[in-house]
Amino acid sequence: MVNNQAMKYIADLHIHSRFSRATAKNLDFPHLYMAARQKGITVVATGDYTHPQWLDEIRQYLEPAEQGLFKLKDEIAQECEKQISVAGDDPVRFVLSTEISNIYKKGGVTRKLHHVVFFSELSHVEKFNARLSQIGNLKADGRPILGLDSKRLLEIVLETHESGFLIPAHIWTPWFSLFGSKSGFDSVGQCFEDLSDHIFAVETGLSSDPPMNWRIRDLDNRTLVSNSDAHSPANLGREANLFDTKLCYDAMRSAIQTGDPEKFLGTLEFFPEEGKYHQDGHRKCGVNLHPRQTIENSSICPVCGNPVTVGVLYRVEQLAGRPEGEKPEKTHPFYSLIPLAEILSELLSVGPKSKKVIAAWQTVISRLGPELRVLHDMPVEEIRASGNGLLAEAVERMRAGRVHRQPGFDGQYGRVTIFTPEQREQLTGQQVLFDLPAAPEKKKPKPGKAKTPPAEPEPAAKSTGQQPPVTKNPENPVLAGLNPDQYRAVTHADGPLLISAGPGTGKTRTLTCRIAWLLQTRAARPEQILAVTFTHKAADQMKQRLFRLLGPDAVLPEARTFHSFCFSLLKEIKNTADHSIADEQDRRALLAEAADQVKKQGGQISDRIETLMDRVAAAKQQILGPDDDLEPIAGDAALVFSQIYGTYQDILNAERLWDYEDLICQTVMHMDSDPALCEVLRKRLPFVFIDEYQDVNYAQYRLVRQLCPADGQICAIGDPDQSIYGFRGSDPSYFQGFKKDFPDAEILCLQQNYRSTEAILSAAGQVLGQKGGSRHSEPVFSGISGTPHLHLIRAADQRGEAVAVGKTIEQMVGGMGFDFHDFDKAAQLTGDGAQRSFADFAVLFRTRAQAEVFAGVFQDAGIPCRLASKAHAWEAAGIAEPVSALKILAGCAASRDLIRVLATLFPDFPKKDMADLKAWGRRRGFS
Repeated sequence: MVNNQAMKYIADLHIHSRFSRATAKNLDFPHLYMAARQKGITVVATGDYTHPQWLDEIRQYLEPAEQGLFKLKDEIAQECEKQISVAGDDPVRFVLSTEISNIYKKGGVTRKLHHVVFFSELSHVEKFNARLSQIGNLKADGRPILGLDSKRLLEIVLETHESGFLIPAHIWTPWFSLFGSKSGFDSVGQCFEDLSDHIFAVETGLSSDPPMNWRIRDLDNRTLVSNSDAHSPANLGREANLFDTKLCYDAMRSAIQTGDPEKFLGTLEFFPEEGKYHQDGHRKCGVNLHPRQTIENSSICPVCGNPVTVGVLYRVEQLAGRPEGEKPEKTHPFYSLIPLAEILSELLSVGPKSKKVIAAWQTVISRLGPELRVLHDMPVEEIRASGNGLLAEAVERMRAGRVHRQPGFDGQYGRVTIFTPEQREQLTGQQVLFDLPAAPEKKKPKPGKAKTPPAEPEPAAKSTGQQPPVTKNPENPVLAGLNPDQYRAVTHADGPLLISAGPGTGKTRTLTCRIAWLLQTRAARPEQILAVTFTHKAADQMKQRLFRLLGPDAVLPEARTFHSFCFSLLKEIKNTADHSIADEQDRRALLAEAADQVKKQGGQISDRIETLMDRVAAAKQQILGPDDDLEPIAGDAALVFSQIYGTYQDILNAERLWDYEDLICQTVMHMDSDPALCEVLRKRLPFVFIDEYQDVNYAQYRLVRQLCPADGQICAIGDPDQSIYGFRGSDPSYFQGFKKDFPDAEILCLQQNYRSTEAILSAAGQVLGQKGGSRHSEPVFSGISGTPHLHLIRAADQRGEAVAVGKTIEQMVGGMGFDFHDFDKAAQLTGDGAQRSFADFAVLFRTRAQAEVFAGVFQDAGIPCRLASKAHAWEAAGIAEPVSALKILAGCAASRDLIRVLATLFPDFPKKDMADLKAWGRRRGFS
């Protein structure tokens, strides 16, 4: 707890969670805490407490602090502090808040307003949410949409608890706000009627500042607050409030309600010109108008002839009761700031999200303190004395309002800069920004060991829409058609090799060509090669490719799954040809028998058989036996679990059985206890290939390390961003640590994708977080054109997802009625002007349960559909003549993608012409 005396602090009272639309995925409490510390914000809104999942996280991450405030739990806060570096140790507190969207009719007009609602206790929030859940769906969005009059919402707030209060949000936004030109009111009284006195504060929003609001007499004696409405941690505090009170809910509420200038000290503001609705205009037409120009043009766009979107300035002029520059009797100070990243971006002439700016931003806050303190009240001389001369000059000019403003309009943010290009060039020559840490030197590549290739391929082309060159060597089918990256991997001379390969980049082809190249050049004999995969299907595909590459008379190397290889090895090592493998039914029965035996001996067993099965598998994946420390797996039940595990193993041995996880676990244990065995296997199999290396678990990793010395001939391929076997203990960190395990390894990256369009690759790259995420390889490219944009749908549950997809289909066919406006919207959505019917769409699912939900929603909406299983993919895809009309809604860009899906499901699926397609359908019994 902090000292209970009055203190000066900054509060941002309006933000969102990741459960709201168009918000960052890292919008969670740890990241909010870290951002608040770095920004210098003491009180942060929780946001979105109406959303059930976010409310659960409020309970999970926060605990009560001072009256009506919450703090991050100590252990979590300590972990967060390890991840940031900022001068000072100011506390961070959270206050319960949410934003609610009200859409309703009043006075014959559709009204759309957003409001922020505050409470001091979770019990009040729970009561409030219970009331709202009877009115609308709180699960669909962090900012719930309710068909509820704003006055009625205020009544519910007041009825819930006397501590609750409501502040109209961003009151000037044209589309959703109290004074919005499109759907708002002309006064507070029109909206809240006899309850207007309970509205003692309004939020000005990014597109207006206090002087603009001072012109509105209806706002006299109402406190003007400013908040970020942040949709990401990075935007926290872009507007905020200044307090000098005790750090508690009641003191803050009182300061806002009374507007006491000694307690509510004013606001930190965007320059209003940066707001995306400051002036009037049309973004599509590139028309940006001052209200005077709008009036001269009769509010019509001079380019397209349609009405312009009027902004805040225009709306202020409409409602103003005072001339510009005149103040009401009671006002508070305000301070217009430019975010530090934007200042640094201008000074460094790079983007605000560039690595250079991020490094500079981190340097500033670690040396000087939190961002808002540096921008707002740190003496300029203190900034200059720290060696930041140019930054000090920029801050001084910003505080004096000596900036250059390019106003935002029609949803497009404006831009405020401090220096002209000439001023910046002149000042840069006179002063330094700060001594940034030097960038690490790039390591020089080691001289290659490979022999001179017969024909060196050209460098890979970048994603320009053209296909990069391929190696032309028709005499050698092993090398023919390889792109430059694949060529380098296939012809790698010797030593460890890791191939980082994104989706669709030809992993299996590269691996099999590498094996064929070794055999072709006589660098290896077939019996010296072991190729390990995760599935029998992948092993069979590898054998088929090698057969095609090497010819029918070639002797093929071993291509096995991990478990198949270990099964044969265990039989050889233990000379136990009579052992077999226990299937899932056997495992369940034997484990139940083991549990019964332990129970009869007095063991207290509360776990289900499925839980015990999972624990046994996890133990064996970690190479742990019954006598090892099993507490990390079983917790307090470790002792009893150890007894069950040991009894289960005794039964397996008695029955001459190995379960699935035994195969690798026992192989590793034997090799651990017999170094000579490792040497024998390393000499027998000096060339080891591992497919999908990102999916190995600890046991498989240990097996690989035993088979392969640090300087061995191992070739691993995969993509750590495609790890799918987490339920079996897989860990992509083994992939990422390959260089540590094999120090002389060469690491190559396959970058050309042969499967997807550029739009899909671009979207996938953003999801994987190529800049700062876990991605190990370089971004992939394909040069395949297609639909330029993908549409991302966020839904609360499967039904919400189905409704969204159904609406998209309905829009793309022009609606269910005969409104020509619907057809116009359909043309905009499809982009190619083509007319579509319901037969042109297919929806692909991961599970049968999803399909049934979709089918029910579609039937309710009157969308005709057929539900089919994997065995009837012909019907599921809705194939009809012509096949070229098919489009896949959920990710497939053209009919060739559907053909590829069907070809994967059915090995005999024809790909040539319609006659073959029809014949195949008749053979399969399809209509």
